[in-house]
Amino acid sequence: MEKILNRFLRYVSVDTQSNEESQTQPSAAKEWDLLKMLRDELQEMGVEVTLDEYGYVMASIPSNVDYEVPAVGFIAHVDTAPDASGKDVKPQIIEKYDGGAIDLKGVPGLQLKPEEFPEMLHYVGQTLITTDGTTLLGADDKAGVAEIMTAVQYLMEHPEVKHGPVKIGFTPDEEIGRGVVKFDVKRFRAHYAYTMDGGEIGELEFENFNAASAKIHIQGRNVHPGSAKGKMKNALLIGQEFNSLLPVDQRPEFTEGYEGFFHLISFKGSVEEADFSYIIRDHDHAKFEEKKKLIGFVASFLNTKYGEGTIVLEVKDQYYNMREQVEPHYHIIEKAVKAMEMADIKPKIQPIRGGTDGANLSFKGLPCPNIFAGGLNFHGKMEFVPLQSMEKATEVILNIISLYVNA
Repeated sequence: MEKILNRFLRYVSVDTQSNEESQTQPSAAKEWDLLKMLRDELQEMGVEVTLDEYGYVMASIPSNVDYEVPAVGFIAHVDTAPDASGKDVKPQIIEKYDGGAIDLKGVPGLQLKPEEFPEMLHYVGQTLITTDGTTLLGADDKAGVAEIMTAVQYLMEHPEVKHGPVKIGFTPDEEIGRGVVKFDVKRFRAHYAYTMDGGEIGELEFENFNAASAKIHIQGRNVHPGSAKGKMKNALLIGQEFNSLLPVDQRPEFTEGYEGFFHLISFKGSVEEADFSYIIRDHDHAKFEEKKKLIGFVASFLNTKYGEGTIVLEVKDQYYNMREQVEPHYHIIEKAVKAMEMADIKPKIQPIRGGTDGANLSFKGLPCPNIFAGGLNFHGKMEFVPLQSMEKATEVILNIISLYVNA
């Protein structure tokens, strides 16, 4: 079998950063490179596989037992986040990590330090894969992709292993909230599924944020500063005022657990006009709706203050909390817990402070909780993944498959 490390390194070498400004699917043509690679690798393994016009790889391994077993699926996304470059990723392999700071050699003086990221100390003695400090790594979610592909290869090379129908899905554009917009659940033909898209080893999640995006355009009025009194409307300053009217304690850096937030993710412009955007998150649906009402109230207040049309606000829902869709099928959570325990992993059931394809799939009728892929510090140059966590995730996949066939 190809080692999971080699497979992961091959996948992260492919730039698959999605583009939230694009209206195509996949949003970036370069995502096709990895999608086609995965299709071809599955074909070479002897797996029945398709790649459709929307960038969905769907594969199926038929049952090899003579009794009915629910079809179980495993899903991961190929794109990386727009937050940091995914081009020319140069991973560093740190064997037998000693607990100290790790030099990210692409940027002189930059280090991954346990004082700043104490989770690193959970992995002393293991092999860590880090960035070189110039890009993200792409463990979100190429670790999940590699884990699923390694499990598939194991099944295909060990026909003596009994299993029911196994479904595999790889998707584009998860990082921009459009990962499964056109995913055909009926064609996928799984009864239940799991996204391999979580973080640290042991994570198991079936609650996620309700999510919306908010885009704001501010129309100012530029006048020569020497004669600006009573005439100028500085779009940049109005934008700062807009942000100051939102609750400071509801920013990501001040929240945790089930607490929601407003997150300012971009702000650009000039005196004449400016554009900025937020993401809005909350686990509680009533509080989520309150947050959307509040940002609308701020826009209305500033239009009253500076003149109608100064602020144009567009709010769009992105996904919802999957808990209500998954809880009626709680046995799928129990199987994931058991699968981790079989691998000597302590399960950590917790809410996702984010979202996965599984949230939208659950609302499409495919209950789909989220399992760890092993990485930490996603979306930035401090990202890393322990090799042993990826190996354990593959073991968990195979354990889940065995639990369905032996139920």
